Amino acid sequence: MYTALAERLIAGGIITDPWVYGAERFRLEPMVLSPDLYQRMCSAGERVARLFNSVCTLVAAHPDLLDELSLTPYQLTMWESAVGRWHGIARIDFFVLTDGTLRFCEVNSDTPSGEAETVVLNAVCHPDHPHLVDPNREFEEHFVEMVLASHRASHRAPREHPAVGIVYPTDLPEDLSMIALYRSWFERRGMRVVIGSPYNLQPRSDGGVGLFDVPVEIIVRHYKTDWWGERLPVWSDQPDYPDPDPLDPPLGWLLAAESVGAVTVVNPFGAVVSQNKRAMALCWEHLDLFDAFDQETIRALLPETRRLEVLDPATLRREEWVLKSDYGCEGDEVTVGRHVSDEVWEIALERAIPGHWVAQRWFDAAPLEDGAIPNYGLYIIAGRAAGIFTRLSPRSTDATALVPATFLGGD
Repeated sequence: MYTALAERLIAGGIITDPWVYGAERFRLEPMVLSPDLYQRMCSAGERVARLFNSVCTLVAAHPDLLDELSLTPYQLTMWESAVGRWHGIARIDFFVLTDGTLRFCEVNSDTPSGEAETVVLNAVCHPDHPHLVDPNREFEEHFVEMVLASHRASHRAPREHPAVGIVYPTDLPEDLSMIALYRSWFERRGMRVVIGSPYNLQPRSDGGVGLFDVPVEIIVRHYKTDWWGERLPVWSDQPDYPDPDPLDPPLGWLLAAESVGAVTVVNPFGAVVSQNKRAMALCWEHLDLFDAFDQETIRALLPETRRLEVLDPATLRREEWVLKSDYGCEGDEVTVGRHVSDEVWEIALERAIPGHWVAQRWFDAAPLEDGAIPNYGLYIIAGRAAGIFTRLSPRSTDATALVPATFLGGD
């Protein structure tokens, strides 16, 4: 039966890798959420998006807070060029606790992934479950309209059918399905699409940029902000990156073109602040700077998060905390205290370079009957809930997580 599902997915031309490391990537049985739970997630996700907008507004108004994020010089340049703009699309990873309440562990606001699985898997599986509701059916419309609205709001001469450049790490295959999906959405609307890496950008005499010599008016950026800037180790015993230098001049060309309205970048480079996990620590450490609504969001939805260097290691009980680096993603550079030995925990605390880490309170997520823990990735587009991407793992979510279609059942 799985082979039949894999063939249906491959036939669509977007998802071409139904197996990962020889194992099945997708679950035949869908996740069926109650409309009430989904609406609670949507409401919570929009509250979190509002909170992170408040974070960026606060940092813009109080530049001294940037010191707590430990941004590099090039990251600071990205932030300052964005003038507080950070959002287009984000994915907020929620868990349902054993008491039924929700918590999120991070906000993927820089280059969120999973869109292909979110949209295509649901579309392929929904005919087998016509009595269920597909919450991702309008994802494409929301995303494309957000990109075009961003273009109309920021470009000096917006066009109905602008040329789109999709910039991504071409040496990594993980998100090729998402790039193909985006491309198909724009081309379906009559837009020219060019794909490439930052190294394929060129400056133009009119102040704009080109991708492979094709002038583009929109850049859909799926290349992480911390990769555009200086790449620094986060462990004291970690070797230097083989490519540690910032992407200058491509970054300079793109920021200059954006500053004069010659190109629209989505997501904006201000995501360098919202993606930094130390922004979650800022929420807890400066709770009094937020309004009452955001304070309630922090207390209700965000596990206590602190900069690691301001805590006494002796008070960090392994069973109660999780260590996360500032820009690690998809399970990278995460040490879950409950999943490691005392020795490994002590080594992690000793080798974590100050200025790059947070400690976040552990919370008990409710497992399914088979023991798998669902990670519900709630997508927010232009501030509004737009779809959901579920991953199932026995422990922390990583690239081996099993992905089911996600539908809504009846009341």
